[in-house]
Amino acid sequence: MKFNTKTIHAGQKPEETSGAVMPPIFQTSTYAQQAPNVNKGYDYARVGNPTRTALEKLIAGLEDADECACFASGCAAMDAVLKMFRPGDHIIASNDLYGGSYRLFTKVFEPMGIDFSFIDMTSMQAVQKARTEQTKLLWIETPTNPLLRIVDIEKLTSFAREHDMLSLVDNTFASPYLQQPLNLGADMSLHSTTKYLGGHSDVIGGAVATSNSEVMEQIRFQVKTTGAVPGPMDCYLTLRGIKTLSVRVQQSVENAKKVATFLDKHAQVDRVIYPGLESHEQHEIAKKQMKDFGAMVSFSLKDDSQEKAQEFMSRTSIFTLAESLGGVESLVSHPASMTHGSIPKEVREKAGLKDSLIRLSVGIEDADDLVDDLAQAFE
Repeated sequence: MKFNTKTIHAGQKPEETSGAVMPPIFQTSTYAQQAPNVNKGYDYARVGNPTRTALEKLIAGLEDADECACFASGCAAMDAVLKMFRPGDHIIASNDLYGGSYRLFTKVFEPMGIDFSFIDMTSMQAVQKARTEQTKLLWIETPTNPLLRIVDIEKLTSFAREHDMLSLVDNTFASPYLQQPLNLGADMSLHSTTKYLGGHSDVIGGAVATSNSEVMEQIRFQVKTTGAVPGPMDCYLTLRGIKTLSVRVQQSVENAKKVATFLDKHAQVDRVIYPGLESHEQHEIAKKQMKDFGAMVSFSLKDDSQEKAQEFMSRTSIFTLAESLGGVESLVSHPASMTHGSIPKEVREKAGLKDSLIRLSVGIEDADDLVDDLAQAFE
């Protein structure tokens, strides 16, 4: 089954009792049992819900995974993964990653005794140097947020297997349409389904897909025990969003290429970061492991000040100044004060994230209108 067909049919069948084409919203907290622990596959809605099951099967199909577990948010999905580890364990993560990930790592799990190293994962030598006998997981983001670095998934996951480590790829920026980490050797693919999978900026969610049965057993334990699960309406909205994943992402990618090309030639722009540009340092790796180059574009102005960046962002009209990404609408954001504000300034700057950086999530509007909007903001 090809990918576009999977977005409609993977793990999906008409509902048995009515023949409904879309999975119904099972708005229930509990289920009737024939006898104690004898049921039709469900006993309590925290543990499982048929609408959630439909979503999990669909995402697993898109990721070529055996299973998927869905959560109330991307952060809840990350939290469940991290609870597999114990004091003294060590995790290597990217030094350019989502600010919420950094906050969760350093403010919640480091005080519990889990150690983290934040390094440039585009350097295999740096990864090798950071590994210790206590390293249990490689936490990979690619493309990274917000500097859009591309990490070689095959090389890193091969290194992880050689040293009995697990590997996880946060696949939120790419989506399964553009990148399938499990097919490149990763043990887990994680999503904030809020972004490209949901795609309409109307629902929060998270997911972890894997073909590692031992990992999924531990993830399911967290689902049952800590209960950070999505409600049936959230699952339904995400299911509906995924049906158009391929057409939405492809249109966004085509628009992003035109936006990046425009910015790359503009006299007021100092640097454009987009994996689709040949000037991007990891352009060839992106070509190798991604179907296309994504719809996120970051850039900085020649007037390298936070004030000038904020002035520019205040002047766009089609690009909405807002956090998040991956929706049908185009967004502009200031990572240093918004999505990455929880990372200390000195840590941000050491990783290459300047206060003047602007991040665009390019949507599915007409590309000419998007370029015109940026042009008038410059003027």
